[in-house]
Amino acid sequence: MKKAIQVKGLQKSYKPLHVLNGVDLEVEQGSIFALLGSNGAGKTTIVKILTTLLKQDGGTATVNGFNVASEPDKVRQSISLTGQFSAVDEILTGRENLIMIAKLRHLKNPRQVTDDLLKRLGLADAADRRVSTYSGGMHRRLDIAMSLVGKPQLIFLDEPTTGLDPEARIEVWKIVKELAESGTTVFLTTQYLEEAEQLADQIAILHEGRIIADGTLTELKKLFPPAKLEYVEKQPTLEEIFLAIIGKKEEQ
Repeated sequence: MKKAIQVKGLQKSYKPLHVLNGVDLEVEQGSIFALLGSNGAGKTTIVKILTTLLKQDGGTATVNGFNVASEPDKVRQSISLTGQFSAVDEILTGRENLIMIAKLRHLKNPRQVTDDLLKRLGLADAADRRVSTYSGGMHRRLDIAMSLVGKPQLIFLDEPTTGLDPEARIEVWKIVKELAESGTTVFLTTQYLEEAEQLADQIAILHEGRIIADGTLTELKKLFPPAKLEYVEKQPTLEEIFLAIIGKKEEQ
């Protein structure tokens, strides 16, 4: 498999704080890679370096074959970033936001591109409403739609479901899976272990500025002692209960 991202010995400090202390990681093309870590672990710093928004103090990083330090323009042309906070213009409609981004990317047919993305992300019915009227989940879907303008090879999603309700989180998960199925590489940062478990082909755990574990979910499970077999009656999770109740209400 070709590598979409290769990172070796990445270092970054905000004096006197050492945020990254020699990070090594690789991401395969067309996969979903999840970077896990607690608040302050350095996840967003890695994303900023890989998306050319921040310069590393040491180490090397290549994205889609381009060096982030010496070829930042080429990196930017091949990626998109959806940050933790919404980047949409709330005064504009969903359609107007997408057309604006398509024109900024100098696409030949911005309206057709916009219509296709609105349909793909399930926003066609709300396309001509001001974004200020959108729910949190709709905001996030529009954010991701804007990141998909121009069909980037690699999309960074920095904690994409933070603050969303369970139903909206599952909507975003579905979109992420569809992106990978279509050949897009997804680099995902998250604090939600369940999110990584549901989505990721590969998981890395960042702690105190270093990657302390890296592999598939199956490989990571082997790092722990075998579980004791006990009979426990399975109870539905609160998320399962919530979604079941919402489903019943919608059917009535």
